[in-house]
Amino acid sequence: MKKKLLSIYLSECIGTALLVSVGLSIVIFNNGDGSPIKALFPSPGLRRALTGFLFGTTGCLITLSPVGRISGAHINPIVSLAFRLKKRMSARHTIGFVIAQLIGCVIGAFPLLLWGRQGASVGYGATLPLADEYAIPLIGLHTTPFPNTYIVAFLGEVITSFLLVAGIFFFTGHKKLRRWTPFLTPPLYCLMVYAEGPLSGTSTNPARSFGPAIISGLWTGHWIFWLAPLCGALLAVLLFKMPVLKWWTILPKLWHPKRPLAEATA
Repeated sequence: MKKKLLSIYLSECIGTALLVSVGLSIVIFNNGDGSPIKALFPSPGLRRALTGFLFGTTGCLITLSPVGRISGAHINPIVSLAFRLKKRMSARHTIGFVIAQLIGCVIGAFPLLLWGRQGASVGYGATLPLADEYAIPLIGLHTTPFPNTYIVAFLGEVITSFLLVAGIFFFTGHKKLRRWTPFLTPPLYCLMVYAEGPLSGTSTNPARSFGPAIISGLWTGHWIFWLAPLCGALLAVLLFKMPVLKWWTILPKLWHPKRPLAEATA
């Protein structure tokens, strides 16, 4: 059993590292200084939509990969905590997942330094409230900060995190939709990054924000990217406590084969 748990946590660590390394490389390539994508798609909104779709596709492919099949590919602390709040995971197992995710996001962040000046121009993919000067090139806007920046960024993260967790619950809780869960993230992130990106960078994932903050040293409003996603996840959990959804059978993993395999729980 210990060996099995170790393989699950190791897979979760690798999956989170890949999400940060590959997903944020897409952010840097599409938006950093000298990016050919900027010339090809001068519209910031179009680039945000493209970046969100490709970031979501990265998560989808990780879920479908061997590491995703082993761990279930939460690759996001709030997803694991949401499953815990729904009593689909033990507290000990949840702690193991979160530790693996935080280690993975730091490991995955260091290769981003290879992007050099282009990566630094967008804070190596750091998520920041609009008020910070480094956020301006990241989201493709040229504007002045406004006093309620943190509030707006917080609300944006709450809403997008709610949509992510509620979407996962809806798909994993429906027998016919369950195996399509990985394919939720590309269109969802395409829409969310397009609409919410100008407010906070659309994190929805504390690990995704923690990794680049470590290497960039950009911690402005970092608390938002922990507290707001957790609030959004909590709202999704409360939604699925409503009578019409209360008995939704939510399974604590994002990868589900066509023919269900025996489920590992701890």
